[in-house]
Amino acid sequence: MQRCTGITIAALAGLALAGAFEIPDISARGAGESVSTTGQTTAKPAAPAAAAAAQTGVPGFQVETLWPKPLPNHWILGSVTGVAVDAQDHIWIIHRGADSLTGRTENGLGTNPPTAENCCLPAPPVLEFDTAGTLLSHWGGPGQGYDWPKTPGGIAVDAKGNVWIAAAGWPEPPGARAGGAGRAGAGGRGGAAGAAAGEPPAPAPPPPPPSHDAHILKFSRTGQFLAQYGKPGTTDGSASKTSFNRPANLDIDAAANEVYVADGYGNRRVVVLDANTGAYKRHWGAYGAAPEDAAPPAYDPAAPAAKQFRAVSCVAVAKDGNVYVCDRASNRIQVFKKDGTFAQEMVVAKETRSNGSVWDIAFSSDAGQRYMFVADGQSHTIRILQRNTLAEVGVLGTGGRIPGRFNAPGSVATDSRGNLYTGETFEGKRVQKFTPRR
Repeated sequence: MQRCTGITIAALAGLALAGAFEIPDISARGAGESVSTTGQTTAKPAAPAAAAAAQTGVPGFQVETLWPKPLPNHWILGSVTGVAVDAQDHIWIIHRGADSLTGRTENGLGTNPPTAENCCLPAPPVLEFDTAGTLLSHWGGPGQGYDWPKTPGGIAVDAKGNVWIAAAGWPEPPGARAGGAGRAGAGGRGGAAGAAAGEPPAPAPPPPPPSHDAHILKFSRTGQFLAQYGKPGTTDGSASKTSFNRPANLDIDAAANEVYVADGYGNRRVVVLDANTGAYKRHWGAYGAAPEDAAPPAYDPAAPAAKQFRAVSCVAVAKDGNVYVCDRASNRIQVFKKDGTFAQEMVVAKETRSNGSVWDIAFSSDAGQRYMFVADGQSHTIRILQRNTLAEVGVLGTGGRIPGRFNAPGSVATDSRGNLYTGETFEGKRVQKFTPRR
């Protein structure tokens, strides 16, 4: 065995982190990941899609390990629920703050009385960064004239610089998991599958009361309140033209001056609003049909596709006018024309259960938006799909806490330079930036 003389192991590690050389990562890697101690993570073709990837030139990325720059005032992030990029390539994030932080271990300065001297406080809910990771502005939280979400969802910025926020609430009622686990008929005590032989099934539990989070908020980029659409605690079902029910996310169609709302944690639809007035324009459910309020059966990979959405967690409008919708609890993407006409669908990671595989979508920055990046928070990865075929051609990252790996990535966005930004929810509580490999 050769001895290493004149340099310590610690020094070797320091040189590696400084980028002087790379120490090969010999730990277990997820399919499609290549990591070095410099923090570089390269998207590689998933094994089943290697042949397709060779023809399409799957984009590769490396993580920017120290992005963003350290926050001031001992601030830390809670669970990140939304990431967006505006026309200036500024990056906007929204997070749950103190609601998702643990006072005993994370929020020492935010407790009453404080339990720590130097760390930590929840950052303001809305943060704006430049591409270098410098914090440019921050605001958000309760204020006069509007209802701040109990649990925020996605964030979007329109062409005028206005910031839109979805009041999402929890993805599922208390005691239920996305995809239906715990609901009557899903094999729990509430359904026939949970009843003892010869006993009648227990009655289905009553529906949960309307969530406080049933609205959309609109602010100026400096945080001035502009409008609130929908009324907290008031829901009129999936056919309503005036209310929402735990809207998860939203996107802006600048060409038509419209806002697309993924009204999908309580209702089961996509809603389109006028971006100036917030006036209702149209809505639709799965396959372009009228949405229904009744929940479909729990997801079963062996069962036929549900005729209704289970949990609409995102909506994204491409440059060519196609509208992509995440049905998170059904592991599928459905594609529509702007009028709600159904075009195609694709099931992603079909065997996924629990929280589902399709959480959010972003498009590549090339003129044709050739690729889609799909946040799969259940498998802790970003899946890369060809946009025209919806075929999976690669993956970025796997589960873990080091830079370049993920813990429940729930949001994803791209800027005009091809950089990729991800937000991690649940216990992830961070944002990451990935730059293209040239």
